[in-house]
Amino acid sequence: MVSRKTILLGALVSVLFGGTFVATKAGLDQFPPLLFVALRYDVAAVVLGGYVLLTRSGAELRPRTRGDVAGILATGLVALGLTNALLFVGQADATSAVGAILFSLNPILTPVFAALLLVDERLSLRGWVGLAVGLLGVALVVNPDPATFTSGGIGKLLLFGGAVTGALGSVLIRWSDGDLDSTVRTAWGLPLGAAMSHALSLGAGESVGAVQWSLPALVALGYVGVFAGAVAYVAYFGLLDRAGATNANLVFYVVPVVSTLGGWALLGETIAPMAGVGFLVVFAGFAILGSESISSPFSDGPPPRNTGHVDAD
Repeated sequence: MVSRKTILLGALVSVLFGGTFVATKAGLDQFPPLLFVALRYDVAAVVLGGYVLLTRSGAELRPRTRGDVAGILATGLVALGLTNALLFVGQADATSAVGAILFSLNPILTPVFAALLLVDERLSLRGWVGLAVGLLGVALVVNPDPATFTSGGIGKLLLFGGAVTGALGSVLIRWSDGDLDSTVRTAWGLPLGAAMSHALSLGAGESVGAVQWSLPALVALGYVGVFAGAVAYVAYFGLLDRAGATNANLVFYVVPVVSTLGGWALLGETIAPMAGVGFLVVFAGFAILGSESISSPFSDGPPPRNTGHVDAD
């Protein structure tokens, strides 16, 4: 049975991450892509770091096991740093619609990694059918021109790479089997993601001098740093701990729905004629999945511990 808290976390993540596509599109006109990611995590690290210092004891903040350290590394370097570096650079070379549908491959990829690394998350045939139906719904919502997937640049490949590393990162966090609270683990991971993004930015020859500081730039950075950064990642990684990687990443089917509606409401963007049908198909995919499609279903508490994990000291 899906708990109310799980539903609320999933809805919050979908809304906040859905707004990221709009803010990213606006921000990339003002910031070099890798520097945009780095500054995003700088802001998020300060906000969340201040919060945990005020609300957690020293014992709660301190990593104690190899599993804790592995979870922090998977969070900061893979799920945050590498994934968003690929997404932001790829988004500069592709439309938001193409970016949305390519990143929506994340829920399809997650069960593949989970099958290899986790023993408590197995997708049934019914689950695979539900995922396929959900992906079809996403395609109907964003309605990209098929030609845009094969024309020009490597942006599509980078976006697909971001979907791969995002799925892998979420599974690695579950596999690490650490004991740190998800909020604390995220607070540790954000500075790592920021450091990695700054290093990539410097390596790519980006410069702070290229930033076009303006009110739209500050609004975009504030949104992706605070709301789609600190707040959204706390909610997402909390959902990951409660529901497992396969279940948690289903929110990425809802993200394009939210971003499409947000673009229509806030930016005056048009919605494809088939979008309404796509919305219904996405939710049909969720209905097919149900709570029995995965061997470790949503519950009022976290899923059982997997046995394939990093041993504690």
